[in-house]
Amino acid sequence: MDEEHKIQENCLAIGMMGMQFFYMEKEFYAGQFTKRAIPKSFSLNKKLASYFTTVLNKKQDFFKNLLVRQFEQTFNNEKIQLPTKNGKIDFTFMEEFITKLETKRVEKLDNYLEDNNLKDYNLTDEEKQVLASFENGKIEWGEFRIGKLFEKIKTNKLQFKASELPKEQTDKYTLPCLTSSFNNQGLNYFVPKDEATVLKNVISIPSNSDIYRAYFQSQDFTVLSDAYAIQWIYDDMQLSNNQYLFTVPCINKVTDLKIYSYKNKLGGWNIVKDKYINLPIKNKKPDYKIMQTLISAIQKQVIKDVVLYVDKKLGKSL
Repeated sequence: MDEEHKIQENCLAIGMMGMQFFYMEKEFYAGQFTKRAIPKSFSLNKKLASYFTTVLNKKQDFFKNLLVRQFEQTFNNEKIQLPTKNGKIDFTFMEEFITKLETKRVEKLDNYLEDNNLKDYNLTDEEKQVLASFENGKIEWGEFRIGKLFEKIKTNKLQFKASELPKEQTDKYTLPCLTSSFNNQGLNYFVPKDEATVLKNVISIPSNSDIYRAYFQSQDFTVLSDAYAIQWIYDDMQLSNNQYLFTVPCINKVTDLKIYSYKNKLGGWNIVKDKYINLPIKNKKPDYKIMQTLISAIQKQVIKDVVLYVDKKLGKSL
């Protein structure tokens, strides 16, 4: 390894392109568009670094207006607000404050896991069997036209422009609305619930985007523009959340492709409905049991480390 150009650990790194601050706990290498901020007369740790990066990243928009060559001098002269005690920076308060925030977040995560029955990460015999069949290629698959499985949901047209809407909830603007963005599953703005079609437990797909990625939307939302929602209609079956989750990557396999871009658009439902996806089958129909069980097994595998982390943080016996 190139020891000469290795950068010392326990400092803040700043990416010049996005002007965002990060804590670098270990030694690292960086390109020409990365700078570092080294603490003077004190030592960083994870909690102090969390406090400082949060404060400094609030100035991101200000720093983004600077030229790279202006950054260092401007940064050295810029002032930030920090807690003090007896005229000195109160590092103890900062660490305790971050600890309290972390505890609240972990408790919230723990409650979410409990409420959604995600604490049990032990695979059942059936889940082990289905997972093994999937990994060994022993599941039988069949091809289905998307428009035969799903229908597009009609929604009230809202007279808002995304640029005019808040990105955080307010007293009046409380309902997340769907656009073509792939950030936060396309839900980056809020509208009033009045006159909006409230949807939940359906799949959303952008119709005017660089990325045509479907998502399962498990919380209340509505459609604003350049996207739409679909729901399962085949067999008059009411899909569970897990079964819906199973269909999402199946859809993305034929819609979220590199050949599609803003210039080479996939198109809307009139195009997507005639594409075909593969699903596990039994008696030539979707095998709903396998769809349910396989997603359950995958969730348990993914969630295991999260459950162990939460229990450790809260001091629960493992």
